[in-house]
Amino acid sequence: MRSELSELREGGAASIGRFSRLIAFGAGAVSAFAFQPVGLWPLMLLAFAVLCELLARAETLRRSLLIGWLFGLGQFVIGLNWIATAFTYQAAMPAWLGWIAVVLLSLYLAVYPMLAAGLAWTFGRSRPIALVLTLAGAWAITEWLRAGIFTGFAWNPVGVTLDNTHLLNSSTVIGTYGLSALVVLGGGMLWLLFRRDWRPAGVLLVAIIALHFVPRPREADVPSVNVRIIQPNIGQQDKWRPGFAQIASQRLAQLSMKPGNEKRHLLLWPEAAVTDPLEDGRNPPYSQFAVMERQLAAAVIRPGEYLLTGAIGLTSADGRRVNGATNSVYVLGQGGMIVDRYDKAHLVPYGEYLPMRPLLEPLGLARLAPGDVDFQPGSGPRTATIPGWGKVGFQLCYEIIFSGHVVDEKDRPRFIFNPSNDAWFGSWGPPQHLAQARLRAAEEGIPIVRSTPTGISAVIDANGQVLKSLPWRQPGVIDAELPPPAAALTIFARYGNIIPILIGFALIIGGIVLGRGRRYRTDI
Repeated sequence: MRSELSELREGGAASIGRFSRLIAFGAGAVSAFAFQPVGLWPLMLLAFAVLCELLARAETLRRSLLIGWLFGLGQFVIGLNWIATAFTYQAAMPAWLGWIAVVLLSLYLAVYPMLAAGLAWTFGRSRPIALVLTLAGAWAITEWLRAGIFTGFAWNPVGVTLDNTHLLNSSTVIGTYGLSALVVLGGGMLWLLFRRDWRPAGVLLVAIIALHFVPRPREADVPSVNVRIIQPNIGQQDKWRPGFAQIASQRLAQLSMKPGNEKRHLLLWPEAAVTDPLEDGRNPPYSQFAVMERQLAAAVIRPGEYLLTGAIGLTSADGRRVNGATNSVYVLGQGGMIVDRYDKAHLVPYGEYLPMRPLLEPLGLARLAPGDVDFQPGSGPRTATIPGWGKVGFQLCYEIIFSGHVVDEKDRPRFIFNPSNDAWFGSWGPPQHLAQARLRAAEEGIPIVRSTPTGISAVIDANGQVLKSLPWRQPGVIDAELPPPAAALTIFARYGNIIPILIGFALIIGGIVLGRGRRYRTDI
């Protein structure tokens, strides 16, 4: 009987080894459904349990790297499918090119899971617990690197799959990349239980349960702020259509002046809500047209109120020709007076500027957004003080996904305004964007307000909980009194990504120390 069981195990091991590459890609693809909008977070734990088993069976470093790369490729191709939708709005490019872009981007992004898998195999293959610890630490560090290298692409860290669990509170201490390490540890715990390695699995379970008890920060006693958030439901197919600007303006005005909010409020419009420039560095009449646009936009606000809207500004070196543009948030007062302005700092390659333009433009490549002038980056997170309303921070569109880089640490705001244009990104992009904004709110202990053309607009409290929202593709208004920020800096807000990076290295070192010894058996 024992020999028959041994043969069965060996047969199963050989079968897994034969199909390890297909299994790795499939596990990664399945894990993408742990992200929003599906949100089946246990799938991510199961996927990492499978990844641990595949790495344990890998006989060479080369095989472990391939397994990690294929796992990442499956996860990114499925999870980032919304990027393909953006190409359907660019007449100069065929729509099918969008899926090629998704695959090409995923081929690169999968390098980071590949590195994590290779490190886990190299330093942790001697013992199961060593493999789990090393993989968790390496995953956190490589996600942090992914957010910074080549302008960075921090979308969908695996920690974001915990956005609807109580473990979101622990981000106030360990941040997003610490949550990602926690997800990998959770998957590793399942794998250890499957192997019947009870003691190390029990230790990991206790550590995960302990993080459930991280308390929510105490709320500050601050003056109330009333806001009206506008979601006009203007799709990308219409936004730049000739003659549609007047229709969009009327829709924004009607929603802005809708009865029901008699209190004084801040009026919040989405990114690029106004398609014509609100500032123009050229000489008249161009600069006068921009003044007229500001006055038209500001006509919807009442005395003592302000309009915060996304729009573009144009720059000119000689007063005659445009030499640059900014993707900005304008704070407008009565008569269209500019109270303050924030320029987006983290621009999207190919969306807001064309890299290597002299080389790529002759090949027929262009920006996805209309226009031949590249946007110029701003100086980074900053806080504006609005008279009578207090301090407001700004993060434009996907700037909100960069953990540890969303507030001016020397001048922290009362709340963060995150206008965005998610109309590009189908049904998967907007809920994923919202989930990442929730993480920023919890990490920093600061409420975040989102306004988008087609959704999902929302009010998020300082604990990362969505208090009010408007569904995707539904026009409407959110009237809300903003929740207060945390009374004191969260631990993450105080130290930033130093904490998750230290956790990552500590896990790797722990894996190396525990991994000294004999090679463990890979049969179950």
